[in-house]
Amino acid sequence: MRDELYNELMERARQGAAIMGGEMGASRVFTAEDVDVASLRERLGLSQLKFAALLGISVGTLRNGEQGRRRPEGPARVPLRVAAQNPEAVLAASTAIAAGGR
Repeated sequence: MRDELYNELMERARQGAAIMGGEMGASRVFTAEDVDVASLRERLGLSQLKFAALLGISVGTLRNGEQGRRRPEGPARVPLRVAAQNPEAVLAASTAIAAGGR
């Protein structure tokens, strides 16, 4: 059993190296839709400063996203996607934080 697990692990490592080296394509690719940052913020009725603070991102990141200069990446994408899919939850969370809760 141990040899079988070891061989499987080694095969996965070889596949990973081949994918990273461009010799092999990944079997699955995940993409996330871009969020229209300006429309979302306007729909929530928040200023750039308040919206950025609510999501925990910099105002510069928010502005760049709204103006199409850059696509929000990494940590900035997650709260934007959450806000786009469930704006009421984001607003409720901000109200609780403003009231002193967590």
